[in-house]
Amino acid sequence: MMERNRVSWLVLGLLLAAGSGSRFGSDKLRHVLPHGVPIAVQALRHLKAELPNVLVVVRPGGEGLFEGEKVVVCPNADEGMGTSLACAARAAARLFPDADGYVIALGDMPFVRRTTIAAVRDALAAGAPLAAPYFRSRRGHPVGLSKRFYKDLSALRGDVGGAGISSHSSDLATNVSAIFGWHLNDKLTLRGGYRMLQMDFDGDDLVLDATLQGYVLGASWAF
Repeated sequence: MMERNRVSWLVLGLLLAAGSGSRFGSDKLRHVLPHGVPIAVQALRHLKAELPNVLVVVRPGGEGLFEGEKVVVCPNADEGMGTSLACAARAAARLFPDADGYVIALGDMPFVRRTTIAAVRDALAAGAPLAAPYFRSRRGHPVGLSKRFYKDLSALRGDVGGAGISSHSSDLATNVSAIFGWHLNDKLTLRGGYRMLQMDFDGDDLVLDATLQGYVLGASWAF
């Protein structure tokens, strides 16, 4: 139990909820899900379940959706996600100077599983410089970055988010996979294949040269 509390304290959650929702036609963060909870609030609940210390970055006027939470208002959020994330990073350094890493989640993704958030958190706590979930060879959310990337985060501008940092943080990163699917019937599909992930990272105080590879097996059921 002590180790879990330690992990939760050292890794800080950053929820990006400063978007305008212009493509959605309205403020999608306030859109109410079938169980009566706004999208962004549900995303926050999942994040806080695994990371008790969470900062929420909002645009001016967006504070009301997160009453009682630690909220950072980004005055120039219209510039894009990168600008909002930089606001959150600077506030995190001020309010949580001992945090060793950040799990960056999106306010418009309320269905990210708690187990996914926990896996990213635990990877950072174990010393990984960056972490992100993958599904069918595609990077997902949330993205985890260690404190060593603080300068990069705080200098972000425009619409480049944390994924922009993670994509160029390795001197060499190779992700190769071959997945095949078998449709057994209209509802059941089996998948199998092979995946290799290679990383060659040389930072100020960390050298990482690792190759992960193995078979991938899965199944999906259509309702």
